[in-house]
Amino acid sequence: MSRKSIIIVGAGFTGLSLGYYLAKAGWKVDIFEKDSEPGGLAGSFKVEGENLEKFYHHWFTNDLHIMNLIKELDCEDHIVIRPTRTGMYYANNFFKLSSPLDLLKFNPLSFINRIRLGFVVLAVRIVNDWKKLENITAKDWLIKICGKQGYTVVWEPLLKGKFGRYAETVSAVWFWNKLKLRGGSRGEKGKENLAYYKGGFASLAESVANKIVEFGGTIRYNTEVLSVNNESTLMLADGSVVSADKTVLTAPLPIIAKILDGSVDPSYIEQIKQIQYIGNICLTLELNRSLSEIYWLNVNDPGFPFVGIIEHTNFEPIETYKGRHIVYLSKYLPTDETLYNMSEEEFFEYAIPYIQKMFPDFQKDWVLDYHVWKEAYSQPLVTKHYSKIIPGFKTPLSGVYINTMAQIYPEDRGTNYAVREGRLMAERFLNKELD
Repeated sequence: MSRKSIIIVGAGFTGLSLGYYLAKAGWKVDIFEKDSEPGGLAGSFKVEGENLEKFYHHWFTNDLHIMNLIKELDCEDHIVIRPTRTGMYYANNFFKLSSPLDLLKFNPLSFINRIRLGFVVLAVRIVNDWKKLENITAKDWLIKICGKQGYTVVWEPLLKGKFGRYAETVSAVWFWNKLKLRGGSRGEKGKENLAYYKGGFASLAESVANKIVEFGGTIRYNTEVLSVNNESTLMLADGSVVSADKTVLTAPLPIIAKILDGSVDPSYIEQIKQIQYIGNICLTLELNRSLSEIYWLNVNDPGFPFVGIIEHTNFEPIETYKGRHIVYLSKYLPTDETLYNMSEEEFFEYAIPYIQKMFPDFQKDWVLDYHVWKEAYSQPLVTKHYSKIIPGFKTPLSGVYINTMAQIYPEDRGTNYAVREGRLMAERFLNKELD
């Protein structure tokens, strides 16, 4: 009896976990990835010989799906859990926000509004049915809980920094889940503990990829898929044709739409195009000294273009990168905006004055090297009643399925849930629930 065969388009963590569990079960797995390495949005580059994520990454301590996969790989000794410092930059001042006491000292808010801001944690915990939040925006929900001042000072700048012109359309479900997940990663005294992987996320992606190959699968990098038809047959960019019993597309929905265009009814293409995305441009700095003691600095200054400054080496020690301090400056934005289309040098020069405004001692010669990374489909826009527009795993093509980050809901995209969705689909294939 011949083995079941599957083609997976994309070697991000969804495709890798799907491929891992099916290859482990004896399926013939072939993965096609247009980039030169596995990992997707968790892809990396080298700093002093060490893997570093192009876009900042960590796990929460309650990210159990990724932890279980690591355990299966017998790589638990690679997980490191450390306390982190969180802060906020507002009105030219820095504020620590790592504990309840820090919140009580947050003087940009009146005392009563500091208390109301603390109620957000309680409001998150008492939500038993997230579907009740689908008909309200994050803005309206937050104002109801913590008042106009709390929203204007704390939450509005973060929403605008994350979603720009779409900020007021974001669903309360998206925000509720973000706070729920973050709250579940705090220790006994309310301080946040986060997890990282020795060798970087790329090291984990490579371990999963190696296991797939060990189980008899193949992974072809630098290979783009152009189209797929009803026989689960794919046309590759090099002109070759491949086929399998099943095909799973794990790319962002706009790319999936291009792959399926011409093979399915146009109405299905329009359906999956209802979900919009915003992009991200991220500046990674290698510095000869630290900017601050804070790992995650939320920027609540409307005039500052970055939603956050993440000093990675306040989490992962500088010794990992031979004494270099790693800082990320992240900006989410639609890809039609000027900032997204700047060259690397233009974006670097653009950022320097803003860094100097926040950190007056900062000098350009602190920068040993810099890198600029862009991703057009970084974040699906989770709007009201999002559950009604999410496509299912099945497509109109027999044997062709989709499994992508836009289907992760009510949770937000991330490697933990990518692994969950990959394993879920694998289980449904193995149990013959998806035919």
